Amino acid sequence: MKKQVNGNTDGIRATVLARLAALYDLKQEPREFASHALIEELAALTALIRREISVYIGRDGMVEDVSIGDSGKVNMPSMRLVRNADRLCGVRCLHTHPNGDGRLSGVDLGTLRSMRLDCMAALGVNEAGEATTFYAAFLGDMQGEEREVLIAGPLRPYRLPQKQLLDEIKIADERLKSSTKETEEARPERAILVGIENTEGYDTLAELAELAKTAGARVVAREQQRKRPVDNATYVGSGKADELALLGSELEADLFIFDDELSPMQQRNLEAALGVRVIDRTALILDIFAQRAQSREGKLQVELAQLKYGMTRLAGQGLALSQQGGGIGTRGPGEKKLEVDKRRIRRRIYELSEALKEIEKQRSLRRERREKNPLPLIALVGYTNAGKSTLLNAISGAGVLAEDKLFATLDPVVRQITLPGGTQALVSDTVGFINKLPHDLVDAFKSTLDEVSLADLILHVVDVASPYYESQMAVVEDVIASLGAAETPRINVYNKLDKLSEPPKAKQSCAFISAKTGEGLETLLARAEQLLGAGHTTAELVVPYDKYEAMAFIRAQGRILSETHAPEGTRVRVQLPQDAMQKLKHILG
Repeated sequence: MKKQVNGNTDGIRATVLARLAALYDLKQEPREFASHALIEELAALTALIRREISVYIGRDGMVEDVSIGDSGKVNMPSMRLVRNADRLCGVRCLHTHPNGDGRLSGVDLGTLRSMRLDCMAALGVNEAGEATTFYAAFLGDMQGEEREVLIAGPLRPYRLPQKQLLDEIKIADERLKSSTKETEEARPERAILVGIENTEGYDTLAELAELAKTAGARVVAREQQRKRPVDNATYVGSGKADELALLGSELEADLFIFDDELSPMQQRNLEAALGVRVIDRTALILDIFAQRAQSREGKLQVELAQLKYGMTRLAGQGLALSQQGGGIGTRGPGEKKLEVDKRRIRRRIYELSEALKEIEKQRSLRRERREKNPLPLIALVGYTNAGKSTLLNAISGAGVLAEDKLFATLDPVVRQITLPGGTQALVSDTVGFINKLPHDLVDAFKSTLDEVSLADLILHVVDVASPYYESQMAVVEDVIASLGAAETPRINVYNKLDKLSEPPKAKQSCAFISAKTGEGLETLLARAEQLLGAGHTTAELVVPYDKYEAMAFIRAQGRILSETHAPEGTRVRVQLPQDAMQKLKHILG
């Protein structure tokens, strides 16, 4: 092994670096936890350079690594650690604190847990180079979702209970082996959220936390950088990245989730600085879609979006594609495809696009059949988790999955309902929208969202209990406009009245409901029927069989609400524009 001093060696004289490298040659007896000679030299060198020094010692007593700087930030490429989930890594860390205080920090304890170290020990060193106090920490039993830490100290540096400390490593190793392996494997990924303050007063990190929860992560911290230009290299700046690295070590973070889409370079630089996987909001949303897609079309759409997103991130994927990879942001139908070269990905994108075209042809045929006996189409749109599926279930008994999670419904659902005046209509539940919805995802789901552009009426479902519902409405309105449906008649449906202590003030062209309790649904449906019939005349007619061209005219110009056949002709209940009704009367004589 090359005797190299790692970490921050800037400004340290060659003679001092030579003394640091000589720590590799310090011989310790197998029964010694930390020899007097090692402690004495660590104290002297710490006072000399005024920086922390870390040594990593194997179970044979040999020094495996010497590093300068904070232990939570130092990478150890030369070390080969045990990676089994039910064993300690086989290496103990002894590092110094130049301020004279040997107490272990949160970063120290987080590193002990995340690396499964045999022990994390700290030696306090004062300005005179004297060893003051000594503390040692070992992994304990599981307490809920976290493993407790047992701390011994303060101990006298030159009077260490060597055998007892080594025995504690054996006990900790046995404790880890006897723990229920399933408990650790079932532990959700621990995520730290990172964003930059916005001037709109909209707490996007709260929404990001809900997204992370939906994906199966446990949010352990939220960090928001003050409003500033985005750093091209690391998004938040190198100083903030260093702070996040320490926080990640302390909280045993498995990944960082950034609130905006990162460039490939930013993602690579952040992973190098933070030492764990880094994903952005786009990757998180794609991951949720990958989990929730049920139909063949939905899975193809998600895979297509994943591949387009991953195309620019193939070079230097880093931790996301390492052998130890996995978890949020790496799963779904397209996860393995990101590891192949761009040529194969382009071919797969072409195949997916062709498959979706075939599905779109089938959808078009269904639409044509529907148009032959046209029922008005009502599209439910809204921010994710606004209650669209609950509303569809309430008015149609559709039995659609309705959970208090973002993107609970992904695949479109169409159901037929009867409005209070007897009008038959189709209701389509669409995928929810969200702030910063990935462009590739919108493009992939374009055919699904066509239901919105073809609708006769849009019900914009709003979670009025959310403090940010107005900002959420603006997001939905932008997407509706991008689909070419800005001029389609609509009703703003303010949902979740049951969560409000006072009813909101009345607004124009709106309805206030609780899809959960049924409050306001009759009024909403009556209003919808009124808008669908606006400018139209409803009539019941008998179309003689010898004038069947009238049926073709009705289907082309209006809607057949009901149709039965009698000896004298076809009895129909129709809805037509007033001028078309006059022409129909002329055809029928």
